[in-house]
Amino acid sequence: MRIAMIGTGYVGLVSGACFSEFGNDVVCVDKDEVKISRLDRGEIPIFEPGLDDLVANNVRAGRLTFTTDLTSAVRDADAVFIAVGTPTRRGDGHADLSYVYGAAKEIAEAMDGYTVVVTKSTVPVGTGREVERIIREARPDVEFDVCSNPEFLREGAAITDFMRPDRVVIGTESERAQEAMREIYRPLYLIETPIVFTSLQTSELIKYAANTFLATKITFINEIADLCEQVGADVHDVSRGIGLDGRIGRKFLHPGPGYGGSCFPKDTLALVKTAQDYKAPLRIVETVVDINDKRKKQMADKVIQACGGSVSGKTVAVLGLTFKPNTDDMRDSPSLDIIPALQAAGATVKAYDPEGMKEARQMLPDVEMCDNAYAPIDGADVVVLITEWNEFRALDLKRVKGLLKEPLMVDLRNVYNPEDMAEAGFTYVCVGRSTVDAKVSA
Repeated sequence: MRIAMIGTGYVGLVSGACFSEFGNDVVCVDKDEVKISRLDRGEIPIFEPGLDDLVANNVRAGRLTFTTDLTSAVRDADAVFIAVGTPTRRGDGHADLSYVYGAAKEIAEAMDGYTVVVTKSTVPVGTGREVERIIREARPDVEFDVCSNPEFLREGAAITDFMRPDRVVIGTESERAQEAMREIYRPLYLIETPIVFTSLQTSELIKYAANTFLATKITFINEIADLCEQVGADVHDVSRGIGLDGRIGRKFLHPGPGYGGSCFPKDTLALVKTAQDYKAPLRIVETVVDINDKRKKQMADKVIQACGGSVSGKTVAVLGLTFKPNTDDMRDSPSLDIIPALQAAGATVKAYDPEGMKEARQMLPDVEMCDNAYAPIDGADVVVLITEWNEFRALDLKRVKGLLKEPLMVDLRNVYNPEDMAEAGFTYVCVGRSTVDAKVSA
């Protein structure tokens, strides 16, 4: 199959590379000439483990190319995927669909013969119908079908998620479009991946329902963690105890500073706004959004309280800036709320992140960015762990203790064992478990 992928952001680039790995001929299209030039040189603009090799291998095989020429890419394609951004619209919280509708107009003008137009971007219910209307109005002479095919990719594990997904969701009422999509995803049929065919509207809603449910699980366990701290319970044992119930499941029951990233914040908000528009408000999701926004700010208070109630004049060492490990994505990261709050309280902040500092320098210009995990700790009053990168899981605690003014760690991801930290001589503050003080013998 010949595929045109409109947009070379996270979803478009990963999807295009993976489709080419399936044996399809893929052209990735973007208006950004600099980005296309970089991709032609083999430079990957995002950090995603394994993506550089996947792109390089399929470029060499001749199955994957990049261009700014949308017209030629669409004209020769059997299927055109729209994978442009749908950020939160300023002022009202709705998804901004201007890029999707703009792409639809350009695709309409370029189509030559029957084409399946597929929305891969995360879009609210009704978007596919509007895309269909835009194309039909512009080109009543051309045969086409519009499908919804939402992505379920986790940053840091996107290639595995694409190649061995839990399911593939395809929304279309057209038999012809279904056959085309079956052909595109044929390698997944061979490994018996569940493929759900449904309507356009249902497919669009499945994506939002999935993300908001996961965001709700995160928010639920964060609130349980707060209760655990008050009653002396251990949130990790609670998570395991409920997660072993097959009806609940273990995943997304890890307490922390709140969810962030490119999906959950904007998708929960967009679904809330859609539900309100249709006069079917989702009170649970509205509460999740509110609690998560507040939680990030509460984590700064947690650090301040650990420092005796004030960080004025103190130096805070922050480990981890991205919203999760194995990505350079800073969008809606908890660090973007926690660090400014600490600075507003009078703290000087030094930080290190394995992949996120290039973007973080622009978003947190008053933070001193360091070259390794130990550099910000040197001379600091407290070390705060915000993102659980693997290299932070095995810090030389003796070295950390020697670099700090006082052996104080606030671990917002519960990476370490409280008893081990006490043995190592630390006052250790975590989430949903009791704070432990350094043992006298340490």
